Amino acid sequence: MGRTLPAIAQVFLQEQESFARFRRALRRGDQMVLDDLFAEAQQHLAAASYAAHALPFEIFLLAMLLEEHKQVLRLRTIVGEQHEEIHHLQAVLEEPRG
Repeated sequence: MGRTLPAIAQVFLQEQESFARFRRALRRGDQMVLDDLFAEAQQHLAAASYAAHALPFEIFLLAMLLEEHKQVLRLRTIVGEQHEEIHHLQAVLEEPRG
């Protein structure tokens, strides 16, 4: 008979709870950031259930990294758009007035 694996949501909660003492040792602002990371990882539990070969916390770290990278990409896009806007405005300001 095969081994029964716990549901990924249950494993996630156990992993999150195992960091309770670590979380309490953090400053309040860092606690909030850690909570956000766990919340982001929780969004990917359905996909995590397909990565049974990896350690559970590795999967959750990868989900956190995925969300953080998506934010980096969004911010890069915003910075790029702002950079283009600045160049456009500089060109307009440098146009001779007649």
